[in-house]
Amino acid sequence: MTTPAVLLHIGHEETQIVVRNSVAEDKILPLTLGSQLTSVGYFRHTPPTPDEMETAIMVVEDEIIRIRHDIPAGAALFSTDNDIRALARIAGVAENEVMTLSLDAVERTFDRLALVINGRPAHFEGLPDGNDFAATLLILREFMHHLQFAEITVQGTKFEM
Repeated sequence: MTTPAVLLHIGHEETQIVVRNSVAEDKILPLTLGSQLTSVGYFRHTPPTPDEMETAIMVVEDEIIRIRHDIPAGAALFSTDNDIRALARIAGVAENEVMTLSLDAVERTFDRLALVINGRPAHFEGLPDGNDFAATLLILREFMHHLQFAEITVQGTKFEM
């Protein structure tokens, strides 16, 4: 039996999850989360304030937890998103056709973002200034954390299990 796979796409206006397993057709799960939607909806400042980030975290958590029963245990997480690929590079993963980004590396990058939110210049942490980056990182972090993915594999444009 093939290991189930989850394909994550964090778009500007929504996030799409495709659950692929060997016993059924692909299941598409849209989330009302996106890099720009979350950024514009919850961040009034650049970088966001701690309170703005906390509010966004609660909203993102609630939306992700809604689909937790649709994610098969032991599934592998994949993405072909350029923004997640860029995030992997920022987290210290070497550029390659296939890149593996661990939850620990995502958490360390989020800790760097927290320093920026609390007043440190973004360039000191090697992070982009934009709130869309902060929203993408937030969505990825909460997705991996709450759905218990230890890593995400970032591939080129073609998704293969």
